[in-house]
Amino acid sequence: MNIANRLLEFAKTHPNKTAIIDARSDESISFSELEDKIARICESLIAKGFKPGSRTLLFVKPSLDFHALVFSLFKIGIIPVLIDPGMGRKNLLAAIAHTKPDAMIGEPIVHYLSYFFRKPFKSIQHRVWTKDIKKFLKSKRTEDVAQVNPGDTAAILFTSGGTGRPKGVVYTHQIFSEQTRLLQEMFNLTSDDVDLPGFPLFSLFTLAMGMTTLIPSMDPSKPGKCDPAKLSANILKYQATFVAGSPAIWERVANFATESELQFQSIKQVVMFGAPVRNELHEQLIGLLPNGNTYAPYGATEALPLCLSDGRWLLENTKDKTRNGAGTCVGPAVSGVEIKILRILDREVRHLEDHLLLAPGQIGEIIVKGPTVTKSYDQMPEATASAKIQDGENFWHRMGDIGYLDQDQRLWFCGRKAHRVESNFGLLCPIQVEAIFNQHPKVKRSALIGDSDNVPAIVVELISGQKPNLSLKNELIQLATTSSKTSSISLIFFSSSFPVDVRHNIKIDRKKLAQQFF
Repeated sequence: MNIANRLLEFAKTHPNKTAIIDARSDESISFSELEDKIARICESLIAKGFKPGSRTLLFVKPSLDFHALVFSLFKIGIIPVLIDPGMGRKNLLAAIAHTKPDAMIGEPIVHYLSYFFRKPFKSIQHRVWTKDIKKFLKSKRTEDVAQVNPGDTAAILFTSGGTGRPKGVVYTHQIFSEQTRLLQEMFNLTSDDVDLPGFPLFSLFTLAMGMTTLIPSMDPSKPGKCDPAKLSANILKYQATFVAGSPAIWERVANFATESELQFQSIKQVVMFGAPVRNELHEQLIGLLPNGNTYAPYGATEALPLCLSDGRWLLENTKDKTRNGAGTCVGPAVSGVEIKILRILDREVRHLEDHLLLAPGQIGEIIVKGPTVTKSYDQMPEATASAKIQDGENFWHRMGDIGYLDQDQRLWFCGRKAHRVESNFGLLCPIQVEAIFNQHPKVKRSALIGDSDNVPAIVVELISGQKPNLSLKNELIQLATTSSKTSSISLIFFSSSFPVDVRHNIKIDRKKLAQQFF
């Protein structure tokens, strides 16, 4: 059940197949070379005192070493702790202190940081600098793979903290195995496919499937600032078939490729996650994929994948509904996952009762159950209790999102629960409301906010070259009257740019935006 076994077994049967290519330097490593690297790193870590079950902070940039380090830790039963450094210094240090790591493997800057801010790192007993890895490769090999139970912790992955304090999500070996199996099944992936991951952790799944994984020419911590020319060149040179990441990446790539009249013949799937994907982006990308399609799986750090929708189907069946305020259709539940809609409650729900559940078409909080749903947050019993609902011997996870199921059991996403506005005129959901204002040809995007009394307002970012004026404001107020979703909104603000999340650079931080106006 050790998730490392999938990669190690594949290396035995396909030793010469290319495992990883660093598109920035054209360096590559085969599966047999990767397996050998893992075996030698394991021996060195054991010699330095790393022990099974211990927690190790991993702060290593995407490289040929990154994947080897992660699978080395899996192999000898050590728990990697993966924290997004983009969450800000305060949140980062708090997450480290909470985790109480036993060891740290990282870039020099992280080690230097730990000497300036000693308290969060005080539990660390063993350190490895990235420069040490070359020495490790001269050591002996460790053949043994740690025997683990399905429910044993494999890793701790932190949420980005977009609507609250970042939390460490406990991933078991079984969760990783189920996710790998399900993703392979959903996208019909084989070892002949080539992966270009805009989000580095996604490559752990594809490597475990025996796919060749690229390290793309981009900084994954800043997807919204990627160079689309370089990524397009990566795709074309290495004939990537499966590409994934934030919509912020693929918006830039789509615009560049359209202007450059490129076609991506090799791509079979463009998978976008982190925020709802605009229909216009689906449409633009599909025009660049003569042999492929776009996909927008729904999920979260705590539970993924949950639903899957493909761009061609969405454009044919839900485009107009989404544009007119129905929300974003994220598709039916994937195999093994159950979805229900809970009444919107800002309190703990200990047991699932029928009277708390809503019928199709009614908007409430999305709750999910299935083999890819994690059971707890690390050392956070209160947060776990708030997010989980007991149901006999099983449990449901509260997504913190609001939406509804339609008559065909397809899920429609309407926004984050924390971003809703409970106005005197009823419930206002961000995704539904913003779709109406986004119809205006001068609007790039919009965001629903509310003041302390839940008076709703809309903040508008205009397309490049446009400036706010009274006439435009009146046009938007008139547009609001055309839909029951927006008829109660008459307060319009303009902003030159929106604050976005640190991980995907695409989710609007509506609470921070609201603070600018209220």
